[in-house]
Amino acid sequence: MGRHVAAECPDLDRLVDDACAGVGAAVAAANVPRLAGVVLGGGYGRGEGGVKVTGKREQGTALSNDLDFFAITEEGASGAEIAAIAAALEPISREWTSKLGIDVDFTVRTPWRIRHDERRIMVQELVRGYFDVAGKKGEDLFAGVARRPAEDIPWGEAARLLMNRGMGLLLAREAAGRGLPALPSASGQANDGSRMSDVDRGFVNRNINKCLLGAGDARLVARRGYMWRAVERADALGDALYRAAVEWKFRPGDEPVCDWETARGVWLDAFDEVMEAGRKAHALGRSIREAARWVVRRRTFGELASFGQDCTVRVLRGVARAVRARTQVPTGLRHDWEVFN
Repeated sequence: MGRHVAAECPDLDRLVDDACAGVGAAVAAANVPRLAGVVLGGGYGRGEGGVKVTGKREQGTALSNDLDFFAITEEGASGAEIAAIAAALEPISREWTSKLGIDVDFTVRTPWRIRHDERRIMVQELVRGYFDVAGKKGEDLFAGVARRPAEDIPWGEAARLLMNRGMGLLLAREAAGRGLPALPSASGQANDGSRMSDVDRGFVNRNINKCLLGAGDARLVARRGYMWRAVERADALGDALYRAAVEWKFRPGDEPVCDWETARGVWLDAFDEVMEAGRKAHALGRSIREAARWVVRRRTFGELASFGQDCTVRVLRGVARAVRARTQVPTGLRHDWEVFN
C-alpha cells in the first residue's frame, strides 16, 4: 500500500490505492493510442495529501484535495494526438470525480514538455514523488529528467507562484463578496449580511490558504532556499502563519487560517520581496522573444510600459495592481492569466 496522506490514516491511503487501481484499469481498457503511461502526482502522489475530518469526534475522514494524474504521451505525439488522449481520459475523470466527491484531473504532457520544464517546481516535485497507475512506470517515463537541486529553480517560478496565488485571492474575494466594496470576514460572513454558500466558503478558504503557502514558497524560491517538503519549508521560513497554513492544508477545517485582508498583506509583502530579488537578478529585462510571445498569444501589444518583459511578470504586475486596489478581476487580466498560466 502506498503512503498518500500526510497524516497517519491507512484507510485513506487504501482508498487512494483503490482509486488508482480503478483508474488504471479504466485507462488500460480504453486502450488510448500514443499514451505511454499514467502516474498520480500532486499531494497524494508524494505523500502530502490532506485529510478532511467529517465526524464531530474525528472518527470520519475523507480526501480533501484533488487527485492529480499525469498522462505522459509517447515521444513525438502530435497536437491532435494529445487532444485525443485528453478526450479519451475525460470520461474516466468524470466517473471518478463522481465516485470520490473530489476533482479527479488528468494533465497530459509529452516527454519533450517534461524535459523542457525540467527546472519548474511542478516537474521536480513530480519526479520526486509519484505513484504508478497505468502503462510504463514513472522511472521509465521520467528517465530523461534530472533531479535538480532546489537552488536551480529559476526566479520566474516565484513570479508564477505569486501570479497564480494572487489571482486566486482575487477570485476568492469575488466569491465571498460578489464584487461589493467591503470584504468578508474570516468567519464567512458576507459583506451584505448574508451567509456564503458552502461551495463559496470552501473556495474562499482554500484560496486564502493557497495564498499563504504560495507567498511563502515564492519567498523561498527568490532566496534560493526552496525545499521539497512542506514541513521543511515551514521550518526554513520560521513563520507561524505559513506553518498554520501547512497544517490547514494537511487537515483543512471549516474556518480559514486568517481573513482575506491578512492574506492580502502577506501576498503584497511577498510580491515586494520577489520583485526586488528579480531586479537584483536582472530578471526583469525586456526581450524580443517575450514581446513576440505576448503579441502572438494575445493579439495585442498590451501595456507599452511593460512591453517585452516576461509575460508572467506582465500578468503578475496586473494582479498586484488589482490586489492593492481590492478590485474585481478585470476581464482582460483574467484572460491574460488564463493564457499565460
